[in-house]
Amino acid sequence: MKYSGWPETGELVVGEVDEITDFGVFVDLDEYEDKRGLCHISEVASGWIKNVRDHVREGQTVVAKVLDVDESSQQVDLSIKDVNEHQRKEKIQEWKNARKADNWMLLALGEDVDDDRYEAVANALLVEYESLYDAFEAAAIHGDEALEDIDIDEADAAAIVETARENVSVPYVNVTGYVDLTCAAPDGVDAIKDALEAAEGNGEVPEEIELTVAYVGSPEYRLKVQAPDYKTAEDQLEAAGQRAVEAIEAVGGEGEFHRERREEDE
Repeated sequence: MKYSGWPETGELVVGEVDEITDFGVFVDLDEYEDKRGLCHISEVASGWIKNVRDHVREGQTVVAKVLDVDESSQQVDLSIKDVNEHQRKEKIQEWKNARKADNWMLLALGEDVDDDRYEAVANALLVEYESLYDAFEAAAIHGDEALEDIDIDEADAAAIVETARENVSVPYVNVTGYVDLTCAAPDGVDAIKDALEAAEGNGEVPEEIELTVAYVGSPEYRLKVQAPDYKTAEDQLEAAGQRAVEAIEAVGGEGEFHRERREEDE
């Protein structure tokens, strides 16, 4: 999806070098419809420039800073030298993500979707999410729940969720903790088994969470959580440990949750 308006002064933009002249470089702005910018030779690189082609080439993708916009003369002044390496990498990644999200929208809504429908769905998603990529990532992680407050019809929401889950690579983090469980009662083994099932959530753990329990040496059990982010992972890990402790204490046993392994793995 390309913007129909104009970039703002100070904005970083991605474009393709279209023409190189003795006085500067013309850049087609990839994110803006029918917009072209000029990077004067003095803004291509620091220091004295003998030959512009020593620094850029036709067809090259560049990140530039918008110095000035004059809509009346259809002119956008750019600077390539004012963009540092960190900004360049960050903007290129953002641009790549936007291109991916655009392709996902076409997969979800159909290659022949008209512009008005595409824009209506996109704008609805952007009310809730900072970018279309963020919306698809959330849909991949949380499913229908991620779109329940979005003003789009159910068929489009379902198509977006399905497309997201088939195409989005979701970043996950893993955290590990341990729980000690003991019970001296005659049915203590069954009590510990029930406590471990409680730790696993009895089927009530959110769909995007993967929670596993493993025996590592009496009386210690490992809890491992995979989640989309560290806060969620930590919260789910502590909740799992707490469920196990509460379950074992409810039948007269003892339990303790801790983060570090107390005995080396055998």
